[in-house]
Amino acid sequence: MTKSEIPAPAVQKSDEQWRAELSPAEYRVLRQAGTERPYTGEYVAEKRTGVYRCRACATELFRSDTKFDSHCGWPSFWSPLAGDRVVLREDRELGMVRVEVLCAHCHSHLGHVFSGEGFGTPTDDRYCINSISLTFEPVS
Repeated sequence: MTKSEIPAPAVQKSDEQWRAELSPAEYRVLRQAGTERPYTGEYVAEKRTGVYRCRACATELFRSDTKFDSHCGWPSFWSPLAGDRVVLREDRELGMVRVEVLCAHCHSHLGHVFSGEGFGTPTDDRYCINSISLTFEPVS
């Protein structure tokens, strides 16, 4: 999808509102499509059972049963909770073509999805997600 084909987000806030609610690092990734450095995020090595939510709007995005260790430096999932929880759009930044992953509810940048890398997951997809884009809710 291109930017013009994506439906409007359910959560619509001004840039000032986002800046007031998010830390500078969160804002840089979630609202400006930045990327945290590899192996620095709090959920890279997370192994507990639970739910991953969008840090900006708390929408449930991923479950721990789809998380796998891809050794890429960011949390990796083979599928979102449901296809309607994320929006995929073409990203031509950095001189390459990638597929950006956005929260469908607030359009915050989460990371990118890569296919056909041979990880042996049920979908053969790797949703490479910035830890700072997520919160984690362990199941007790």
